[in-house]
Formats: sequence, C-alpha cells, structure tokens
Amino acid sequence: MLLLVDQDNVLADFTRVIYTEMCARGHRELAPPPAKQSTYPLEDHYPPELLGELKAIYTAEGFFRSLPPIEGAVQAVKEMVSEGIDVRICTHPIQAYRNCVGEKYEWVERHLGAAFTTRMILTRDKTIVTADGLIDDNPDITGSRTPIWRHIVFDQPYNRAVAGLRLKGWNNWRAVLGPMVLGVSRRVSWTDRILGAGF
Repeated sequence: MLLLVDQDNVLADFTRVIYTEMCARGHRELAPPPAKQSTYPLEDHYPPELLGELKAIYTAEGFFRSLPPIEGAVQAVKEMVSEGIDVRICTHPIQAYRNCVGEKYEWVERHLGAAFTTRMILTRDKTIVTADGLIDDNPDITGSRTPIWRHIVFDQPYNRAVAGLRLKGWNNWRAVLGPMVLGVSRRVSWTDRILGAGF
C-alpha cells in the first residue's frame, strides 16, 4: 500500500505554534485558539490588518524546522513503515518558499531520520500524485486532476463537517487503515495471480 501523509497539522503542529506566536505579539483577543478554528485556511480567522504579521511568523527562518510533532505522529509513521506500508510525506510548500522547503526536509530528518527525506514529495497540486490513500487535514483538496487516492481526513476542528474516512488521532491508525491495507493486498495478490498465469 502506498500512503501519502501530509506534514502541516498532520505530522507537525503548525496551527498551535501560530496561535502561540500571535498571542505573544499581543493579539490574544483576535487569535482564535486551535480548538475554535472552524474554517480552512488559517488566514480566514484573522482580520486583514493582522495578515502581514501572520505571514511574518510562518515565513520566518526556523519556523517550519522548529514545529513540534503532533502527538503520536512520529511513532505511527515509523510503525506503518515497519509493517510494510510505503509511506510518503506529501506536503504543500508555501509560496514564499525560501525557508519553508529546506526546513520541511530538516524537520523530517530531525524526527524521522535522514533516510526518510527520500520519501518526501513537495507539490502544490496533490491531485497529480498517485497513491492508494492520502492522510490530510485539508477538507477540500482540489487540483488539475481527479485524484485516484482515497482521502483520509486527519481530524481537526475546521474539517469536522467533512464526511468520509477519518483519522481522529494517530493512536487509532490501524483501525482506520487496516481495511484499506487488506483491500490493497488482495488487489495486488489477484493481479499477481493473473500475471503469473500468463494472461
């Protein structure tokens, strides 16, 4: 099974750090706590006069590199790989990429090891990537194609209205992904039998 996993707000706690930084800058009254963020993207929660400060936070050197992991994320990814799932980190770099791109790699190296950086896919259009599934917090992923992967929504307050397969936390990844893994295994086995029979 080939599984794509988003990075920000799935593996790395982007939103919580933004909230902490905005509060530190004196904007607690206008900065919604992560639990109360009901829409996507993040910018929708801030008044226009604060968008420049918001951008200054997430474009600053060291921001992406220093994001703390989501609880259980690193262990879950390691377990999935050890159990035979081909995990690729598929992440959307921000347009002001100068610090973002390199630091996303540094984050992965720090938390998952240098070898895992070869499993990274950076793209602004995830619909063109081929896989069996994509774990992502974005409630509405669009792009140039109809994706062939199945969207597994990583639970966040702003995507609770989205129906479908949902991962409510990393501690239950086996319960959610187990049926998919089994389905892919059966499909591959059937294909192998057909090819082995010479058809």
